[in-house]
Amino acid sequence: MNIKLIKEKFSICKVEDVSSLDFNCGYLFLAVTDDEISVICPEDKVPSSAYATEGDWFAFKIDETLDFSTVGILAKISTILAQNNMPILAISTYNTDYIFVKSEHTSSAVKALEDNNYRVL
Repeated sequence: MNIKLIKEKFSICKVEDVSSLDFNCGYLFLAVTDDEISVICPEDKVPSSAYATEGDWFAFKIDETLDFSTVGILAKISTILAQNNMPILAISTYNTDYIFVKSEHTSSAVKALEDNNYRVL
């Protein structure tokens, strides 16, 4: 399976509202719950309404469209990274999954994935 390393740094933010989000920034992940609004976006696109930010993340994208009946892909990848002491943040979209790791773990994550028969692009 191919996994694409997105060569752009991301920030994970909490925002007051969505009015300052740049919906044309390329990548934007948004979660709205009963007690917070969270955004993952490129570091240089952090919205002005952000009141908590954690930067310096890189993303790995499962480089294929996944069927909803597919089981275990995210579990296998997260297990590989966990066994190598790498904290992650995982996001699923309609088409595929994204796994975020801090930049300090990016090279180790690539090696761990490749050692487990994933092709990192």
